[in-house]
Amino acid sequence: MSELNKLTLADARDKLRAGDVTSVELTQSCIEAIDKAGALNAFVHKTPEIALEQAKAADARIAAGDAPAMCGLPVGIKDLFCTKGVPSQAASAILEGFKPEYESTITSKLFDAGSVMLGKLNMDEFAMGSSNETSVYGNAVNPWRREGSDADLTPGGSSGGSAAAVAADLCLAATGTDTGGSIRQPAAFTGTVGIKPTYGRCSRWGVVAFASSLDQAGPMTKSVRDAAIMLEAMCGHDEKDSTSADLAVPNFEAMLTGDIKGKKIGIPKEYRMDGMPAEIEKLWENGQAMLKDAGAEIVDISLPHTKYALPAYYVIAPAEASSNLARYDGVRFGHRATLEAGDGITEMYEKSRAEGFGHEVQRRVMVGTYVLSAGFYDAYYNRARRVRALIKKDFDDVFAAGVDAILTPATPSAAFGLGEMTDADPVQMYLNDVFTVTVNLAGLPGISVPTGVDSQGLPLGLQLIGRPWEEGDLLNTAYALEGAAGFVAKPGQWW
Repeated sequence: MSELNKLTLADARDKLRAGDVTSVELTQSCIEAIDKAGALNAFVHKTPEIALEQAKAADARIAAGDAPAMCGLPVGIKDLFCTKGVPSQAASAILEGFKPEYESTITSKLFDAGSVMLGKLNMDEFAMGSSNETSVYGNAVNPWRREGSDADLTPGGSSGGSAAAVAADLCLAATGTDTGGSIRQPAAFTGTVGIKPTYGRCSRWGVVAFASSLDQAGPMTKSVRDAAIMLEAMCGHDEKDSTSADLAVPNFEAMLTGDIKGKKIGIPKEYRMDGMPAEIEKLWENGQAMLKDAGAEIVDISLPHTKYALPAYYVIAPAEASSNLARYDGVRFGHRATLEAGDGITEMYEKSRAEGFGHEVQRRVMVGTYVLSAGFYDAYYNRARRVRALIKKDFDDVFAAGVDAILTPATPSAAFGLGEMTDADPVQMYLNDVFTVTVNLAGLPGISVPTGVDSQGLPLGLQLIGRPWEEGDLLNTAYALEGAAGFVAKPGQWW
């Protein structure tokens, strides 16, 4: 029973209910796996005492017959979520020492459902990055390696610690957040499942903000069924978040029939990028064939404003980040610079922010401040908002024409090596988000499903984009794709 950490949420839940294992045993197995996996740098604040306390309480609930689906299941929490009394730094030096006096709505929901918190997970600073190389804790490392190589690879970003921890079986599942692909891209890089729900489906209260009109939390799991189980526990209306949707949360797991006969799956011609690797092209074709074999109808569609998505995203997201990050000034909490004689409040702001923010955050704050400045607001920010509306209309038109879901690649490549994409050209890094940012700009649900490996043995994922608020239907299509792909590969243990 020593490999309990390798169970899925669904299997562990069933064993807990049957009395085959206890939550304490499950949790202990994960804690041992975490302690041996320092090389991955996935967990940055470990909370074994809290975990074992929660596990004992969960065992009592299960014994009493009062156990929701997530009860007793050990999970990791991305460092972006505020957790009461536990460091919540958003992987930034500027929040060093910050321990919130409150709990984020999503972690509250998970704990109310009996989930066990193993600790906080590594990420890109303030969720700004696609490779987990901007973290104050250092790089998270992908448990996967290229065949015949021991070079460290990125687990993706910004939810890199979450992806690495789930792929390496350090936890049964993890929370992530997705502003431009930060759940789906790392899921694709690590052979895991990641779903970004419709904007407003999960509360943003208590999640450190990056770009408020784009941020959305979601689960990162080992299977589509697990994603359905955990998403249900995370969703729900929250009066503390004005963008939270007051909609009933369906039983997503009950909707996993695998029957997609007659469903229309759209294939957008604009996603056939110049220079797309042949392996990604082949993976996409295979995905279409699998869904067709399962009874779906494959139709070609057009999303004409896709080519403007990345530029629009990299105007809107930094603009919102510039506004959101203005609150970190060294006054009330977090890092405050040491001042010299004669320094005033302006110098305190400047020095604290210069010392506290890393280069990528500084870059985006400056870009955001620039596009919001008086002379450029209309030229950049307002124009980007208009483009965003057109991108959303493209999707609305396609769904109005009867398309149920859209199939695209999740990433333009498999995981790349840490340090391979340097600071020299940040645009190269930004291009990693080419298939994912449209989903955030339009506020739609999207899921990444592992469907194959490349020639070097690294996992590759496909993305399905669904109609707004129809995560259940999207998960069912993903479930059919997962079943047809039969992806069971795991990284070899080296850490």
